[in-house]
Amino acid sequence: MIEVDGSQKSGSGTILRLAVALATIRHQPLHIWNIRQNRPQPGLKPQHLEAVLTAARLCNAETKGVVLNSRELWFTPGQVEGGGIEAEIGTAGSIPMLLMTVLPICIAAEKAIHLHITRGGTDVLHSPTINYVRFVLLPMLKRMGLDATLEVHKYGYYPKGMGEATLNVEPCKTLKPLVLESFGNLTDVKGVSVCTFLADRKVAERQARATMECLKEKGFTPKIQTVNDSSNPLQKGSSITLWAETDAGVLLGADAIGELGKPSETVGKEAAEKLWLEVQARPTVDVHLADVLVPYVALAEGRSAYLVRSASEHLQTNIWLAEKVLNVRFRVESVGGLCRVEKIG
Repeated sequence: MIEVDGSQKSGSGTILRLAVALATIRHQPLHIWNIRQNRPQPGLKPQHLEAVLTAARLCNAETKGVVLNSRELWFTPGQVEGGGIEAEIGTAGSIPMLLMTVLPICIAAEKAIHLHITRGGTDVLHSPTINYVRFVLLPMLKRMGLDATLEVHKYGYYPKGMGEATLNVEPCKTLKPLVLESFGNLTDVKGVSVCTFLADRKVAERQARATMECLKEKGFTPKIQTVNDSSNPLQKGSSITLWAETDAGVLLGADAIGELGKPSETVGKEAAEKLWLEVQARPTVDVHLADVLVPYVALAEGRSAYLVRSASEHLQTNIWLAEKVLNVRFRVESVGGLCRVEKIG
């Protein structure tokens, strides 16, 4: 049995999500306690609860303690067969964070997976936007051999959520290693600016304009698509997602979320400044993608390596857990002002 103390390292939901995924891939029972111990409200919140329950549906797992606010659970996975799966968060809990739990599990599926998620948040604080997953994470995973697409049916925001999306993942027999050790030359800066039932205020356009003005001062000419969405009449909101591409295969992402009382121009400028922070450091993955990639490079055969501008707490946590569960070895070292994350083959 895999034993995990959830208070270690970040003490966050990251440990829970990754532990469930890795236990499923290893076909080993999991016992985890002190769940989200270092958070203001420890235990399973609705988004964490639904993430575990969705993982259980994917692999026909037996569970104990998987209830709201639980701080300890047992998860005994079965086979990951695939097929159609339904998930419902019921709050503005993050759909992207639920996807972070199930995407690694999809690697072990015997057939294609079609995961339909309802009543959640697509673009909420403390989580990547749904478009970051679509345009940054999934293209990077495709290079490694995991072919997944994500369709957004309804955008959802805090506090009501009500977002809806479908993830489709093809069977993946093996993952290819990821070696990105050179930044190369910048070729494109792109983005998508979304607002839901705020077209009358030109929110998507204002976010995009502020981003473009900010980045043009840095010497970039971004191409930003604006989306005036009307999919969710129950919850107005907005977001902007940006990504930069280089001729060496680098893909750096950044995003920002609209909030009540936060001007659209501030949202756009925030996203632009986040992207500029990444680009000027010349890493090969952004600081958020660096930790998300850990389970995939851990499962890929052979050596993987990439550069990130700083080693976040989530990155260190994911490496610690991957080494513990998968019996692999990582090395993180300073190289020219960046951190090189290397999974040793």
